[in-house]
Amino acid sequence: MTRFGHAMEKIDERIPGADLPLMSVSQTRGVIRRSELTDAPQRAESLDNYKVCRANDIVFNKMSIRSGAMGVAAEDGLVTYHYEVMRPRHGTNAHFIAYLMKSSWFTEELIKRERGIGAGDQANVRTTEVPFSVLKTIDAHIPDYLEQRAIADYLDRETARIDTLIKEQQRLIAMLHERRQAAVEEAVSIVATNGPRLKHLIRSVRQGWSPQCYAWPTDGVETWAVLKAGAANGGRFRPMENKELPEDEAPRPDIVVARGDLIVSRANTRELVGSAAVVEGDFPRLMLCDKLYAFSLDEDRADPRFVAAVLGSRRWRDLIELEATGASHSMLNVSQSDIVNLPMPLPPVNEQRRMVARLDRETAKIDRLIVETERFIALARERRAALITAAVTGQIDVREAA
Repeated sequence: MTRFGHAMEKIDERIPGADLPLMSVSQTRGVIRRSELTDAPQRAESLDNYKVCRANDIVFNKMSIRSGAMGVAAEDGLVTYHYEVMRPRHGTNAHFIAYLMKSSWFTEELIKRERGIGAGDQANVRTTEVPFSVLKTIDAHIPDYLEQRAIADYLDRETARIDTLIKEQQRLIAMLHERRQAAVEEAVSIVATNGPRLKHLIRSVRQGWSPQCYAWPTDGVETWAVLKAGAANGGRFRPMENKELPEDEAPRPDIVVARGDLIVSRANTRELVGSAAVVEGDFPRLMLCDKLYAFSLDEDRADPRFVAAVLGSRRWRDLIELEATGASHSMLNVSQSDIVNLPMPLPPVNEQRRMVARLDRETAKIDRLIVETERFIALARERRAALITAAVTGQIDVREAA
């Protein structure tokens, strides 16, 4: 066993005025130029206090190390103070160490040490800062350099195959979503974008609150919880998109969601702000957050599921995005007035229900295929993680597997 600090050394190099690209760390792509992830301007006026990373250094996010936010730099660059920079000592292969840090064995070692540096509960464990001073105390099995390189080369090949398969399945999901959206567009094509407003179909409106909650979800039936902003994403009500309410926080029964409520997101990304879904089921202890509206409709005139389909169609998405405001693309807002004043000249409610039933039939098979494909991707990712752990802990002889 080798102490991690004997294999890697912490680097804290700073060069004021350095003409180097600003780098970021992606969970899936490793260390890459920030410009490849976003075109948003940098927040800092000066980069003089940024750390320098060199080609072949390992960079990781101290707050997201357990989620795999790390990688090997392919070029020299600059990183913020949120990142730690490590350099392999003589006899250490950086790519092997990066794989080792992504293994479940390494994660278990981190958890032990996180609890020892003040992570008092499960919520804090997930966000505890893990600096190099914690990593360097880990004792790991690090073979000789040639074997490290062989393991890293083997994992490069095998994970690339799995990643290619995952990308193919993700493209399939994108195609299925396009087919589903086409069915929605056809179902609501008879509704015009002018005429009577949605407010004439609304009986009541509620908005929630956002207290400090635990990070994990609960059922919303036996245990109190607050929905997250993404509970209406994709036109489906997602009850498990919630956070458990702490025991010392008094619940608010007046903002519990009810079966048939039309839930609309008032704050989200440009693509998701204004997302609408209908509550299907009874959740007597599931409350709205302050980023969600709950509309109770006059169901003698409007089927909530049909209204949700209309709001999810491209023409209404354009209207919603036009009204959305906000300084950041990652979080835009629409007001209650923006939503209730959207045009909603609906056909008779019986016709709405017939179209919803038809839409359900057309999308049921697509939804099953999406679920099956998502399950396949999850299994592939589990296989990838297991393969990394098995290789770096010596459970696979890569010489035989080559």
